[in-house]
Amino acid sequence: MVMAKRDYYEVLGVPKGASEEEIKKAYRRLARQYHPDVNKDDPKAEEKFKEINEAYEVLSDPQKRAAYDRFGHAGTDPNFNGGGGFGGFGGFDFGGFGDIFDMFFGGTGRRRDTGPVRGEDLRYDLRIDFEDAVFGRKMTIKVPRIELCPTCHGNKAKPGTPIKTCPQCKGTGQVQTVQTTPFGRFSTVRTCDQCQGEGKIVETPCPECAGRGRVRRVREIEITIPPGVDTGHRLRVAGEGEAGLRGGPPGDLYVYISVKPHRFFQRSGNDIILEQAISFAQAALGGTIEVPTLDGKAELKIPEGTQPGTVFKLRGKGVPYLRGSGRGDQLVRVKIDVPTKLTPAQREAVQKLAEAFGEAVVPPEKGIFGKVREAFGK
Repeated sequence: MVMAKRDYYEVLGVPKGASEEEIKKAYRRLARQYHPDVNKDDPKAEEKFKEINEAYEVLSDPQKRAAYDRFGHAGTDPNFNGGGGFGGFGGFDFGGFGDIFDMFFGGTGRRRDTGPVRGEDLRYDLRIDFEDAVFGRKMTIKVPRIELCPTCHGNKAKPGTPIKTCPQCKGTGQVQTVQTTPFGRFSTVRTCDQCQGEGKIVETPCPECAGRGRVRRVREIEITIPPGVDTGHRLRVAGEGEAGLRGGPPGDLYVYISVKPHRFFQRSGNDIILEQAISFAQAALGGTIEVPTLDGKAELKIPEGTQPGTVFKLRGKGVPYLRGSGRGDQLVRVKIDVPTKLTPAQREAVQKLAEAFGEAVVPPEKGIFGKVREAFGK
């Protein structure tokens, strides 16, 4: 039993009066969805993909679409001549498959570009100190890259030797072939195999680059790190990528920043966080202490009765704003430094302080183990 063909508009999911743009958009969406390479585990995907292409092949062509709208699927028969039809394959332009190619390969794979080609961009990963990220600095990095040959300047020939125009392609870099088949005349363009698409032939190659026109070098490049960068920031150095081909411009260099941790500062956006230990006496009685900042030491006033975890702010002591003026703040979070060992005099003083607060402090020897010993009369 032969299954009847589905309506082409139904296949693409568009109304009969859909515009060319709507048809094209629907086709691209469905082609991506049902492409066999994307649905390798679905045996029906290939059949669906063919159906989508067949529908688009007709509806994207005004003449074929008009015949289909008038005569239905019969109007798509190559031998159908009822309404002007197609009358053969002479006018078939493979438009649907061309769009498929463009979609998945960017439209660049049909023939080799023989004009100037921009050089590749390069990536360089740079790890810098915390202070360099805050205040910025100039530094020199060593970047391996492909450059124009300094001897032949990219023309691939030994200096003083001739460069001739390719006799096969007459300098175009491409060769055109026209074939006549039962289906019509087809014109194909391919890269010239004599000059490899260059349009010119070098008789004596440059000895330094072996006729390649480019060489690999390690280049020292000076870069400027702006104040305020952080891990993940990217610097673009224009024109410091790899050399282009056939007179094309060089690519760019992209420097990706990562910042080393600081021994006692932490960063939160444009603010700097510092944990600072103070004594119980300083917390209880208050006073002024010195704390480190990115600019050197600064005085910080501790109010009487400061609790552990209290955060104080030193305005303008943080990280400069990358885009704009001013700086963030430094946040100082205090913690109480409890001594691990006390002298007898210090212990006595603390006990008296506890008694003054009405606290009963049990000496270590009178702790739980001491009480157990007393209970057994030992």
